[in-house]
Amino acid sequence: MKLSVREKASYGVGAIGKDMVYSLVSTFILIYYKSVLGVSGVFIGTLFMFARVFDAVNDPFMGIIVEKTKTKYGKFRPWIFIGTILNAMILYGMFAVPESITGNALKVYISVAYILWGMTYTVMDIPFWSMIPAISSPGKDRENITVIARSCAGFGYAIPTALTMLFIEKVMNNDMRVGFRIFTAIVAVFFVIAETITVLNVKEKARDTVKQKSTTIKDMLSALMHNDQALIVVVAIIIFNGSLYLTNQLGVYFFKYDIGNGSLFGLFGTIGGVAQILAMLALPVLRKKYECKKILTGAIITTLVGYGILLLFGMLQIKNAVLLCGAAIIIFIGFGLATVLTTIFLADTVDYGEWKNNQRNESVIFSLQTFVVKLASAVSGFVAGVGLDLIKFDEDLLVQTNSTLYGLRFLMIVIPMIGLICSIIFFTRKYKLNESMLSRITHELKERE
Repeated sequence: MKLSVREKASYGVGAIGKDMVYSLVSTFILIYYKSVLGVSGVFIGTLFMFARVFDAVNDPFMGIIVEKTKTKYGKFRPWIFIGTILNAMILYGMFAVPESITGNALKVYISVAYILWGMTYTVMDIPFWSMIPAISSPGKDRENITVIARSCAGFGYAIPTALTMLFIEKVMNNDMRVGFRIFTAIVAVFFVIAETITVLNVKEKARDTVKQKSTTIKDMLSALMHNDQALIVVVAIIIFNGSLYLTNQLGVYFFKYDIGNGSLFGLFGTIGGVAQILAMLALPVLRKKYECKKILTGAIITTLVGYGILLLFGMLQIKNAVLLCGAAIIIFIGFGLATVLTTIFLADTVDYGEWKNNQRNESVIFSLQTFVVKLASAVSGFVAGVGLDLIKFDEDLLVQTNSTLYGLRFLMIVIPMIGLICSIIFFTRKYKLNESMLSRITHELKERE
């Protein structure tokens, strides 16, 4: 199932567009709601968590819908296109709240918009990533398309991180309300164009698979719950991504009030994004010498070192841009490798699930990824929102108290470090799909066909 250059490029473009959207929301929605709209951090954090509880039902259900979809355009592409159009419209509404809406009406507005955004992102995101195991085979073929997709996604994620505040400060003269609205409109338009390119050029391949015993919802969910390796990957993704998102969400505050230069956040994110993409592209080279689990362990250790350096810089009030960018490179090299590896691991669990349970449900498995990535974002948003209130962060003060700054460092750096340590210990002990076992699974599945 070799993909053409055109298909690979088109899939990569789609990854850029969708992660630009996700980056904008996961990094800046807390800032927009709290600093622009003036909503309390506790309310925002509670909203984030409530939305994810809703997703616990919504996301797997969407995976089941995709699995049952049968059209002449396949089961993935129709939903990618529909979800993109809906999500782009709601995205704009999230960052274009009318000034006339205040008080309880404002809370209702942002709550409905945020929940609808999560729902429609699910409609697009699950079938997008579900295409990987459907258009590739385990091994180099799958690793290559995953590297391309994740590298492009990393590039897309870095764009809003680097440009949003720069656009607001330099182009919109610090008018955050108007700046966010215009920048979001630009992102939304590109998002629609990018996913349309993917839909038109990437077609799922015909595949002879083992005949399913049943395709009922009960059987799909049962197969999912019995896929122990998929659940292990999911837990690791929650902890891993939660750590990254917590750092991103508090990064603006950290650089503005602790380091003393808010504009450095964009540079930090840009350099880090470049390092992340280069690390992803380097995976095929590393795979010539090391197994994926060993690379993941090295990646997490690398990120921990980068976090330690950043913590030291904050404590010593080091504001040198070169040194800060050096810390970003170390942190994001590890994040880049870990991000692409977890997607490969999850794709491999699709084959494992078919081998073990006679159920090959790409979209149901990848609905877990969509859910847990959003869950990680919500957990980090809850911790950030409530945490800012607990450490007595005052938006109106140019200089925060020492206790507030200590609390900010703990939230942004120490908690993610603890999470990364827990995730790698758990994953290395529980995940068992090494190269020899995957080779055996692939061989036996071919024999069944």
